[in-house]
Amino acid sequence: MVASSADRPLAAATAVADRFSAATVHEAAGRVGALPARLRPAYAAAVYGPAFPVLCPGGDNLWLHRAVAEAAPGDVLVVQTTSTDEYGYWGEILSEAARARGLSGLVLDGGVRDLGALERVGFPVFSSSICIKGTVKDPDGSGRLGGPIRIGDVRIERGDLIVGDEDGVVVIPQHRWPEVLESSREREDKEARIIAEIRSGASTLDLYSLPR
Repeated sequence: MVASSADRPLAAATAVADRFSAATVHEAAGRVGALPARLRPAYAAAVYGPAFPVLCPGGDNLWLHRAVAEAAPGDVLVVQTTSTDEYGYWGEILSEAARARGLSGLVLDGGVRDLGALERVGFPVFSSSICIKGTVKDPDGSGRLGGPIRIGDVRIERGDLIVGDEDGVVVIPQHRWPEVLESSREREDKEARIIAEIRSGASTLDLYSLPR
């Protein structure tokens, strides 16, 4: 069993994701935290919230069922699998269960299935592949809830901020939330000024002081 995460500062996560894109957050954080590009939304979806890390054995999704039961409302399940993504670890039933629990989304370095049903359910799902191959549920399988885990070169700990959209997924350590919020605001304001100047006839070469 793991402790509830309901007391973590969800308001900060909401403020970042509601206003800023994953790309903006990534750039504002110093170009760190981007998960591998293979992680894509299963349908047009966006996700934000504190990470609930899960380590899942290859070809076995029992730990995902356990994670849905243990995570707190608002959490984003972030899942590292220990082998190939050629399994459908997640589908319609788990999406329905996660939505009923009030979770915010799933980021899974592995396969999902039931693609049409996932969109109908409306629970945000990001995965590295689409695969119909089924999984087992081994009660003795080696897994873990609550992390830490690693996807690509990014370490994810419980409570880290997850922001994902059509461009990708970024992970921000929770202690950096205030800094990233401010940097994201500054970046958005700067880009708005640049766009206004472009629409008035300015050249991007001049605006960015680029060589001609």
